[in-house]
Amino acid sequence: MIFLKTDEEISFLREANQLVGRTLGEVAKWVQPGVTTKRLDEIAEEFIRDNGGVPGFKGYEGFPGTLCIEVNDEVVHGFPSDYVLKDGDIVGCDCGAVVNGFNGDSCYTFPVGNVSEEVLKLLRTTKESLYEGIAQAKAGNRVGHISFAVQDYCERRRYGVVRELTGHGLGRGLHEDPEVPNYGKRGTGPLLHAGMVICIEPMINMGSKNVTIDSNGWTVRTRDHKWSAHYEHAVAIREEGNEILSTFDYVKEVLGDRFI
Repeated sequence: MIFLKTDEEISFLREANQLVGRTLGEVAKWVQPGVTTKRLDEIAEEFIRDNGGVPGFKGYEGFPGTLCIEVNDEVVHGFPSDYVLKDGDIVGCDCGAVVNGFNGDSCYTFPVGNVSEEVLKLLRTTKESLYEGIAQAKAGNRVGHISFAVQDYCERRRYGVVRELTGHGLGRGLHEDPEVPNYGKRGTGPLLHAGMVICIEPMINMGSKNVTIDSNGWTVRTRDHKWSAHYEHAVAIREEGNEILSTFDYVKEVLGDRFI
């Protein structure tokens, strides 16, 4: 069932997503060689709680962290750990926060130190495809318009588009209907209506689209162990166009010229 949100509910969702954006900005200050992913997780949890929120992921169906940490070939749902970030790594930080009973959800993939141009191209393409999808998120279109836009943009550049994981609706529930795949055909899928709030989140691989799941039952990584990037925004469908409720502005403030 798809829940349409009132303007008041969208304002609550905006508040939660802005907190997530601020949290990612705080995490950005610490993304560097020599830092453990567990430390990034601790920073995120402390910041969310200090600013009136509750981590949205921690304890969700047993997930252990505030952040889903995605290093190199990990696609999604990586556990925070004692892994020490190295120069040349990439690390996706998928963050959720609950404020006033509503969820925020956004992801940014950071380069760590000096990253190769080949990998930077993957990051840029994935992030650009997010905005290609967002451009199609408007009343009267269907979910398939978003899906096709992401898939077409990435596959034309010879990247693999993950099939098993999708974006989703967002509200009081972290994962609501509809699913928002990153592949599909224009004109298919649920009709987009004003009042819908969805998360669009391309998960794009440098090599094959195929993935595996680690023995922990959570961490998804590329089957060929080539690297993967992940960016996510929460988007409200409006009568005319849309509104991005989450933000990368705080990340940009920290990274400056290093902002992808």
